Formats: sequence, C-alpha cells, structure tokens
Amino acid sequence: MLHFLNRCSKQRQAWFLIGFSGLIFELIALYFQYIMLLQPCVLCIYERCALFGIIAASFVGAIAPNSSLRYIAIFLWIYSASKGIQLTWQHTMQYLYPSPFNTCDFFVDFPTFLPLDKWLPSVFSASADCSLQQWQLMSLGMPQWLLGIFSLYFIISVLVLLSQGSDRFIKRAI
Repeated sequence: MLHFLNRCSKQRQAWFLIGFSGLIFELIALYFQYIMLLQPCVLCIYERCALFGIIAASFVGAIAPNSSLRYIAIFLWIYSASKGIQLTWQHTMQYLYPSPFNTCDFFVDFPTFLPLDKWLPSVFSASADCSLQQWQLMSLGMPQWLLGIFSLYFIISVLVLLSQGSDRFIKRAI
C-alpha cells in the first residue's frame, strides 16, 4: 500500500483529486449557507480556511509532483488537516456541550495582511453561534462530520508522507 501511495504522490491526477475533494466540500458549505440558509459561525469559517489549506497543498503538489516541492505540499496538507481536526474538535465540544462560559468569538480574526472577511465577505463572514445546532445527518452535526473528514485527510496525508521512503526500502530489500 505504501508503494502505491508513493506512486500516486508523484502523479498530478492524485493531487488534483485531493484538491477536487476539498473543492467539493467547500461547495457543499456554500450550498448549506446560500441554498439551505444555514448561517456559519466563526469556527465554521476557520474550518473552511483549513479546507482551503488542503486545496492549496494539492495545487502545490500538482505543480511538480516529481520534485521536492511534493514534500512541501505534503507538510502543508498535514498541517491543514491537523488544524482542521483541532478546530472541528473544539467546535464539536461547543456543539455537544453548549455553555455560556465556553463560547466562540463574535467576529473572525484574520491577520491584517490577509483580511479574508473584508476581501470576500460572502465566504468568510460569520453570523451564527458555534453551539447552534442547525443541521444533522444520521444524528451527527456538521462539526462531527467535518471531524471525520479532516481525520481522514490527516490519516491519508501521514500515510503519503510515510510512503515517501518506500522506494528506498523496497530497493534495499531486493
């Protein structure tokens, strides 16, 4: 399996597949926001940013999949997925155990050099409370589903990183 993941990480199609999956999840988020009229909270917006990090990693990996740029893409992928896990875990705890003492911020807080909420407010502005339960599928809320999605991204990214040494290991075994 590691040899397969190593071969895949050296092909543009695999990187585009990762980016396409992230784009699908972003489009689903916009569908929930603009078609189903569910309002995103601050943590939802940060989770979107983590997904955009995975999409960015896929584009970096697709630029030159046979070069060392692939390692930068893998580390960006791992970082974005782990940040997504951290955010969705926090969101899940606020979602499952709402408390007046454990609330999310009222406004998103982007760095001054990257004010995404000012540049594209239709995607990066928050207006809901993080503990508000607006949607469920199979008794799981949106943050719980995203926790699973980011965990899957993380597991695959770590396996891809581990697979990068599989060529050398196979050659030594032969």
